[in-house]
Amino acid sequence: MTDHLGGAVIPTGFDVPVEPLRRAAHYTGEPGSIAEARAFAAQFVEQLKNEWCAGIGDRALDELLLVVSELVTNADRHSNGPYILDLEGTDTEVVVCVYDSSAALPRRFPRDPQRIGRHGLEIVHALARSVTVERVPVGKRVRAVVALNDQ
Repeated sequence: MTDHLGGAVIPTGFDVPVEPLRRAAHYTGEPGSIAEARAFAAQFVEQLKNEWCAGIGDRALDELLLVVSELVTNADRHSNGPYILDLEGTDTEVVVCVYDSSAALPRRFPRDPQRIGRHGLEIVHALARSVTVERVPVGKRVRAVVALNDQ
């Protein structure tokens, strides 16, 4: 922030962004889309570090990338069309939203160590502060809030 005093500009501290950083990417489901989504999320985190001075530890980064992978993988496998990855972040958290064209809501299965596969939503619930699912006019939105501070 700066004050203007008699024509002079006097710095008074850090200029902190007011709006969260927000980026979105569209994927067709072609091979490699999931890896592209992870790379997009990693680039988003680097930008968040630079613009928000976010202190993001390795564990928090790994957890965020895993949440992105699981949500994008679910959209890739269970929808019949393209999907959108929308990221919004500050210095304390990142909101991960995945929009896809399927109106079918994802199912969270009970814990079962013998089950092979279908653990994605269980993993997301374990890593995120909150997870919500809602229908939208063109399908559904899955939203997960991931904390950036290592615990």
